[in-house]
Amino acid sequence: MEASVTNSATRDDIVAGRTSLGIEFGSTRIKACLVGPDPTDVIATGSHAWENRFEDRRWTYALDDVWSGVQAAYADLVANVRAAHGVTPETFGAIGVSAMMHGYLAFDASDELLVPFRTWRNTSTGPAAAELSALLGINIPLRWSIAHLHQAVLDDEPHVADIRFVTTLAGYVHGRLTGEKVLGVGDASGMFPIDPATRDYDQRRVDLFDAHAAGRLPADLRSLLPAVRVAGQAAGSLTPAGAALLDPSGALRPGVPFCPPEGDAGTGMVATAAVAPRTGNVSAGTSIFAMVVLERPLQSMHHEIDVVTTPAGDLVAMVHCNNGASELAAWAGMFERFAAAAGFPLEPDAVYEALFREALAGEADAGGLLAYNHLAGEPIAGTDEGRPLFVRTPDSRFTLGNAIRAQLYGVFGTLALGMRVLDAEGVALDRMFAHGGMFRTAGVAQRFLAAALAAPVAVGETASEGGAWGIAVLAAYLDHSADLDLDTYLQQRVFAAASIDVAEPDDADAAGFAAYLDRYDAGLAIERAAVAALS
Repeated sequence: MEASVTNSATRDDIVAGRTSLGIEFGSTRIKACLVGPDPTDVIATGSHAWENRFEDRRWTYALDDVWSGVQAAYADLVANVRAAHGVTPETFGAIGVSAMMHGYLAFDASDELLVPFRTWRNTSTGPAAAELSALLGINIPLRWSIAHLHQAVLDDEPHVADIRFVTTLAGYVHGRLTGEKVLGVGDASGMFPIDPATRDYDQRRVDLFDAHAAGRLPADLRSLLPAVRVAGQAAGSLTPAGAALLDPSGALRPGVPFCPPEGDAGTGMVATAAVAPRTGNVSAGTSIFAMVVLERPLQSMHHEIDVVTTPAGDLVAMVHCNNGASELAAWAGMFERFAAAAGFPLEPDAVYEALFREALAGEADAGGLLAYNHLAGEPIAGTDEGRPLFVRTPDSRFTLGNAIRAQLYGVFGTLALGMRVLDAEGVALDRMFAHGGMFRTAGVAQRFLAAALAAPVAVGETASEGGAWGIAVLAAYLDHSADLDLDTYLQQRVFAAASIDVAEPDDADAAGFAAYLDRYDAGLAIERAAVAALS
């Protein structure tokens, strides 16, 4: 995005706090994004790389890494602001925090963490998810917070008696910065089902759960969960302790208002202006998921589909896959190392560009090759653990173009299986927006995704900015929510002049992907066998 104001005006906006700051905890990067009074004006960004850990057979992040990471990302942003504009931010018009949805952060009465953070990537909650899905009459996925909580109950974990509060990563960070135990409705919808009429936890289902869990939890469910807020509602302000935690240098002043903390699915919807019915978006990172805003509730319960909400509280069908572009990144890393070893080092983006362009030369069905990107368990595929696989038969065409096309198709494989379910439900989709780093190479991943979904796929200028920009936009919306609903705000104030590239499905690609997906579906038996055979 190009700056829409002069450096002098931008400097004045920074000093006066006419800016909005978004902070997002992604699976591999913590990113900060500062926007001006016009949210399309990205003043500066900052980031810090981090990684999850697989400890005691659970995926986790250390909370110390949360704070050292966000301090590093914020310091990087401040350094970039200072270098470009000669001033250090001391305040902002608003701040928003977003993070990976779901998972389990349980605290005692002293706000001490009871067990290590259990992320969305864990698939150890099968009995609880099945029991709650039957009880509540709605699909409760393995990664949802309520599934983690109930699994701890079923397993008689000692910490359960001491639980006084359960939240998500975004809710935890927001709480430490503001002192408020609240959550945006989109993120809350990945903890427990939401009633679209009240835009709050579904009270009928809350009552069902409380009756079912009576005597096994130390308090009723509502007292354990964060209060729900919708986009545009106030959600607290930066405390002195929070300011010192975010910016140990002491330059940042307390008192900055916060928007409700949201999940990465919600910020992805905002970053792609996909919050109205018949719109949707695909977010591709370590995980990959599709969000389709519904015109009506689904007719049936499907284990492949989560029902969540937009940040405004409207129902969304979500197809979530635990595995996204990480395996593709590993392949790109191998070719990056090959180029360096051959004496021709390339930057990572140049490696992706070369490989993606080669994929265009591959056959429409990837020449009979198959790629499974399953580093972690994949509920839609019926696996509890991941085994990345590259599979070919003796008569398949093993070329570089086919191999990379297979890897790209593999990123979308499980997602496409879930989207078939929505198609069978008659869910209408006018256009799908895509965002994430893999869409930076124009016209390749976008083209293949259009083939996979058999629908037009749009990519805009914000495709690689992602959720940090999305939560900055939600922070900016605090000043406009009294006059405009979220969709109108996005259409009129944020995306009115946005440059958007739309890829229509190519007939040959669509037929090739359909053939690939049939092989992919049949070949899932290989993936399941690998999980069973290779410990």
